[in-house]
Amino acid sequence: MKEESRVMDREAMDKSLERIAHEIAEHIGPSDEVAIIGIKNRGAYLARRIADKIERIAKKKLSVGALDITLYRDDLTQVAAQPIVHATEIDFSIDNKKIILVDDVLFTGRTIRCALDALIDFGRPGRIQLAVLVDRGHRELPIKADYVGKNVPTGINEVVEVRLEEADGKDEIVLCRNKV
Repeated sequence: MKEESRVMDREAMDKSLERIAHEIAEHIGPSDEVAIIGIKNRGAYLARRIADKIERIAKKKLSVGALDITLYRDDLTQVAAQPIVHATEIDFSIDNKKIILVDDVLFTGRTIRCALDALIDFGRPGRIQLAVLVDRGHRELPIKADYVGKNVPTGINEVVEVRLEEADGKDEIVLCRNKV
C-alpha cells in the first residue's frame, strides 16, 4: 500500500514557477536569444508555463520546445519492453542560444544527462541552464540545477510525483512511501 503526503498544492506550485521565471528573467540580457526546452512530458508543460511567465515579466518573446529523451536513456530496457517514443518539438535553431532546460524532478541526474546528449544533437547552444520544480537529491552524476522551485529531502525508496493539470487533471506534488 502506498502512503502519500502533499508537498505542494496548486498555489504553491504556481508561486514556485513564478519565482523561477523571475530568476531566469533577471539573467536575460537585452540581446540574449533565449529558448526554453522542456523534457517530455511534464517538463514540457512546465517549460510552457515558465516561458509564459517570463514573457509577461521581461516583455520578451521566447522560443519554446519539447524534448523527448526516450532513445537516449541508459535504462531503456528497464522502462518498458516497447518504450513509446514521442516527437521532439524544437522548430528553431538552438545554435548560440541560451537554453533553459526544464524538468519536473531532479533525482540521480541521469535524465538530465540524456537530455543534454539529445539537445546537442540539435545544435550547439551558447549556454545551457537547468530549471527544475523539485530537487530531491541523491545525485549519481555531477549535475546541479541553476533554478529550483523546491528542495525536497527524500529517502532513496521514496518517490516524488509531480501531477499537472495538463496530464493528470490537477496540480500538486506528493511524496509517496510504501506503507509497511
